[in-house]
Amino acid sequence: MTHVPRHPTRTTAVRIRTYAGALLTACAIVAVSACSNSDESAAKPPSTPPPSSEPAPATSSAGADPQEAEKAAVLNVYSRFWEEQVKAYAKGDTKGTAFSKYAAAVALSSAEDDLKDLRSKGIVTTGAPAHDATVDKVETDKKVPHAKLTDCLDSTDWKFKYRGSGKPVPMPSERLLRYETKVEAEKWGKQWKIVDVAPQQNPC
Repeated sequence: MTHVPRHPTRTTAVRIRTYAGALLTACAIVAVSACSNSDESAAKPPSTPPPSSEPAPATSSAGADPQEAEKAAVLNVYSRFWEEQVKAYAKGDTKGTAFSKYAAAVALSSAEDDLKDLRSKGIVTTGAPAHDATVDKVETDKKVPHAKLTDCLDSTDWKFKYRGSGKPVPMPSERLLRYETKVEAEKWGKQWKIVDVAPQQNPC
């Protein structure tokens, strides 16, 4: 199995490591080369079915723990992040989605780079990964509030295929389908945004 560095440099390998790496883990963690099969078409998305409606902003009622309210807000945004990401990868483009509302920094640029790469190979995705995320830490006392999450991403039902022929993209049978993912988020103004998603080599 190809080793996936925990802190790779911002190169093509990094794109695969980041949130889109979560998306592209099927191709990334084990065989990126499999995705360069010669069949022409565009790209598609990944993710656990997130909430179907716009998440209401987290509010803390009297007596509620502000820290818990922020954790709920971050998890809500993470779900929307994946929902919009799935839409983007389904059509091969973030245009027409609200992805940039929930993604920023490396998470956003990585998605754009990965989509461009998939489009060049004529690859799209079907289905979506499942998630089981928890918030490890929320730091609201920083100039830019920061949060860290850990997700167990299951890509079993997330498939890659060639848009033109509809044939599946060959994948190594030993690839890791359920793996730990480290996520970072920042609060920009009143909006939490996912800024980095780093798939790990650890099964979960």
